[in-house]
Amino acid sequence: MTQPGHRTLTEFKHIVVMGLGITGLSVVNFIARHHPDAMIRVMDSRQSPPGEAQLPETVARHTGSWHSAWLASADLVVINPGISLATPVLAPVHAAGTPIVGDIELFAWYCDKPAVAITGSNGKSTVTALVGEMAKADGINVGVGGNIGVAALDLLDKGHDLYVLELSSFQLETTKSLTLQGAAFLNFSEDHMDRYQSLADYRAAKCRIFTHATTLIGNADDAQTQIDADMCLFGFSQGDYCLCTDDEQAWLSAQGKPALPVSSLSLVGRHNVANSLAAMALADSVGVSQSAQITALRTYTGLAHRCQKVAEHQGVIWVNDSKATNVASTLAALDGLEVSGYLHLLVGGEGKGADFSVLQPALAKLPVRLYCFGKDQAQLAALDASAQCFDTLQQAIDAAATAATKGDMVLLSPACASLDQFTNFAARGQAFVAGVESVIARPL
Repeated sequence: MTQPGHRTLTEFKHIVVMGLGITGLSVVNFIARHHPDAMIRVMDSRQSPPGEAQLPETVARHTGSWHSAWLASADLVVINPGISLATPVLAPVHAAGTPIVGDIELFAWYCDKPAVAITGSNGKSTVTALVGEMAKADGINVGVGGNIGVAALDLLDKGHDLYVLELSSFQLETTKSLTLQGAAFLNFSEDHMDRYQSLADYRAAKCRIFTHATTLIGNADDAQTQIDADMCLFGFSQGDYCLCTDDEQAWLSAQGKPALPVSSLSLVGRHNVANSLAAMALADSVGVSQSAQITALRTYTGLAHRCQKVAEHQGVIWVNDSKATNVASTLAALDGLEVSGYLHLLVGGEGKGADFSVLQPALAKLPVRLYCFGKDQAQLAALDASAQCFDTLQQAIDAAATAATKGDMVLLSPACASLDQFTNFAARGQAFVAGVESVIARPL
């Protein structure tokens, strides 16, 4: 079933899927399922793209470059979010007026149940997963995915009564028909400047989430997330969902009424208080009971690689925050951090053109020892006199293990993408966990 007024795949005969991987493969399978008569062609600039081995034998494919002739003959192009609309080979497609969409636009055409979505520079995955947990606690058959876990199209046709989607700016660029009960823009900071011409362009892509939303949710403490004076807001000191004091404790409140003491949250960190407030607003937009929300808030401990406590060994706490792929994520991890001894901070990777100097004020407030690795280690080392440089993450782990003593914390919060040395942030986090385990296993 499709949304009223939305297009369907059966309008198109020659469909080109541009870019494979998890998303591209989900697109191919979805088209084959809903429009078996379509001629599907797949192209990827990589010589051996992930997902190629899983393609149906009947699907034509071209790898190692783009195929201009295929694009010229297409009446629909579905592109992977990692591919910019400004890619030169797409110029003739734009000129011809051929529709160029992403997987979320296809999802919008066929979604027939309520949906909420989350975007922002940081915290998207945590809020998405938390709203999903709230819905499950209320007995709702919920599908959670998008830019997290399961590809959005793979959620359809599974009997779900609610969808919760994490959406990146890249996904939103090619989405115009998505109808949402609740849409949240969590926060905004510099990122992906290798993709966008300006911060304004990046923000505009994020704001597309509000196009067909019933409840627009923004951050009261971040004006860049707000587009309308009548928006629903969450924030620490103001907003429809904010903190209040009750019985001399800080509480999460909804519409002016205390809901749960902050001390009862299982999530760690001040930034996760804001994430919890945003999740409550989204849950309310689709009628999830407050009792179910509270159950999830009390029990949900967070996602791997996001301020995840890995171990405590000989009085040293090891924390994996590999998901901190930009400066703002690392700032969030450092905000309000309490360490009785030294903070041994591991940073590094591919900075994507970011300005690392904004980390200096936060570092100046902490008893920090900096360990820099990877491609942009030299730029990061300029942040603090304590900095040491290493070629690899493992070398940084070993150095921190040697220096750390009881009361210290070793935190991997890289402030950079991982692609200079790892396939993704999860692989980097797994390498950190393995490194910590090796440290713990060493004989005294």
